[in-house]
Amino acid sequence: MDVFRKTKTLSLIAGLTLVLAACGGGSDSAGTGAVSAPAQAPAANVTDMDSAQYLIGNVGDRIFFETDKAVLDMAARDTLTAQARWLQQNMAVRLTIEGHADERGTREYNLALGARRASSVRNFLISQGVSGDRLQTISYGKERPVSLCANENCWSKNRRAVSTIR
Repeated sequence: MDVFRKTKTLSLIAGLTLVLAACGGGSDSAGTGAVSAPAQAPAANVTDMDSAQYLIGNVGDRIFFETDKAVLDMAARDTLTAQARWLQQNMAVRLTIEGHADERGTREYNLALGARRASSVRNFLISQGVSGDRLQTISYGKERPVSLCANENCWSKNRRAVSTIR
């Protein structure tokens, strides 16, 4: 009886493995049927320079801010300068710049702060020669944190602006 149970369990595992392998048939997670790159390929090898993967892995898609500030520091300016160069090489790309804040403060205050942060990024990119028609801003305030805890380590990750391809 024990051998039968082990055989049945192994058969079940083998069957599930085949089902999962068939489900992962190389199409993207959105179900569009587009074939994705192999899972082992590093982001740096992305050949589609106008892709979100390339922006995130090779250029940088986010910058961070000090508490209650919308001022760009030197690290932010460096990232945004790289984004501007990338945007000039990929003229069809349009961005939405998301402004975010940490959990402290009212909803209204953080929405306004996120809007100022997104505008700072947009204005910098325009100053670098990117057409304003290609840049849209939105503020999420404190509504979309990437890190949840009540200390500076988490708050610093949530005070950000993120550039996303639209």
